[in-house]
Amino acid sequence: MNLSSLQPASGSTKVRKRVGRGAGSGLGGTSARGHKGAKSRSGYSRKAGFEGGQMPLQRRVPKFGFKNINRVEYKAINLDTLQALADSIGVTVINHDVLYNNGLVSKNDLVKILSRGTVTSALEVTVKGFSESAKAAIEAAGGKAIVG
Repeated sequence: MNLSSLQPASGSTKVRKRVGRGAGSGLGGTSARGHKGAKSRSGYSRKAGFEGGQMPLQRRVPKFGFKNINRVEYKAINLDTLQALADSIGVTVINHDVLYNNGLVSKNDLVKILSRGTVTSALEVTVKGFSESAKAAIEAAGGKAIVG
């Protein structure tokens, strides 16, 4: 076997349809585009969502709701997750870098601590936000809840 004897597997390639090469080819004249209409013209491209003149779906369906462009989205982390993290890697200071390095948040997430679960160890937690009950639970366990 050498490079000159290589060929693709049978059936894996098709012969390209060569249109507009005269009447004898069977694909001359209209070049398999039919007669008249937008699709027969060069440069035609149908607009996304066009339904042949029927009112398109995105215009038939009513709009509803409201999306506040000023919304601040927080990533929620619960107390039980903090306690599990503290137990598994043995830290007492938890900040965004610790959460990021352990795969709990993304680089640009704003983190808020919520109060599901309990905290038994004294943790110093520095994140962007706390719920009132989570802050109280961290401080009751002898830790610090620092907004930063």
